[in-house]
Amino acid sequence: MNRIPPVTQALLMAMAILFLLQTFIGNETFAQLMLWPWGDFPVGTDADGLPTTIGFMPWQLVTYAFLHGSMGHLFFNALALFQFGGRLEDVWGPKRYALFFFTCVVGAGLCQLGVSSWLYDPNVGPIPTIGASGGIYGLLLAYGMLFPRERVMLLIPPIPMSARTLVIVFGVIELVLGVTGTASGIAHFAHLGGMLFGWLLLRYWRGQPPFSRKKPPPPKFRIVS
Repeated sequence: MNRIPPVTQALLMAMAILFLLQTFIGNETFAQLMLWPWGDFPVGTDADGLPTTIGFMPWQLVTYAFLHGSMGHLFFNALALFQFGGRLEDVWGPKRYALFFFTCVVGAGLCQLGVSSWLYDPNVGPIPTIGASGGIYGLLLAYGMLFPRERVMLLIPPIPMSARTLVIVFGVIELVLGVTGTASGIAHFAHLGGMLFGWLLLRYWRGQPPFSRKKPPPPKFRIVS
């Protein structure tokens, strides 16, 4: 692919710019853009000495995806977005591609919101979620469904496999890690949520269960005697 399609390019630029701002300004400035568990949590006091709180707000279901915790976090998400997202945008076009990506981002955010709120530990305090991985996993699922036999190469370890196999392997790994609580600090259920909502949207577009398109009414005939 000699060019980066417009929506993929815009997403990559937004992530890179916000990461630079996080690096030079500080994460505290962007706290209200991170995805927090449900509730109000004290985080200090304002200039007048009044307590300040932070918690979930609706816009966080989108904005959290444009923030990243480290250069490695950003690099792998950006690489996957370029590799898989660009190809999908070429196939679907900008509008459908953007709708799919943000559906996966919001779906991943909703799943993570539910899990983080349910498992909230007051002894640890609220932990926000950031990163585009939920949307990326949704794109990965779509890529595996549209190009199941296409060969892809993992970076670590460098193993070639079909796109379908890659989706299955990543999905199983995320499910096991999420259920067992292994590799804490990673939003495994957000990844699974992105894949789930991406799968549901693809099924909806195709008119497949659990969605079904209404069958056209049978043609009417005029009887001529």
